Amino acid sequence: MPQVFVGIGSNVDREASVRAGVQALRAAFGELLLSSVYESEAVGFTGDAFYNLVAGFHSEAPIAEVVEILADIEQRCGRRRGSDKFAPRTLDLDLLLYGDAVVDEGRLQLPRDEITRYAFVLWPLAEIAPAMRHPQRKETFGELWTSFDKSGPALRPIEFQW
Repeated sequence: MPQVFVGIGSNVDREASVRAGVQALRAAFGELLLSSVYESEAVGFTGDAFYNLVAGFHSEAPIAEVVEILADIEQRCGRRRGSDKFAPRTLDLDLLLYGDAVVDEGRLQLPRDEITRYAFVLWPLAEIAPAMRHPQRKETFGELWTSFDKSGPALRPIEFQW
């Protein structure tokens, strides 16, 4: 059964949105492995800081079905999609990895390139899957995090009350 990793982010009603998103992911996929919650500056636009984390789970659902479930959860949690990719959001659920799948089909890209571009994705992923290897780069997520340029936007783990 493939191991799936999903990036979770929110900068609108952050605590409630993250809790609702995690609860909905548990209802849809069962037991979750959760990273710490991190606070990061908005990237690509001026806005309130984000809460970010990564959830891991196993699923036999096909990739397309996982993507559909994630979009449904976002919508139920108040996400409104517009033409601007970089905008405030109640809940953002990004499929980061689906086992070792490598996919490049329009908007669906696996592994998601944000893994190696943004600390708010790589750090929580490296926290919960440090020995797992990137399907294309073959380095572990722990190795990728160790060599990551950490001079970018501020990122810090926070105490999150579940």
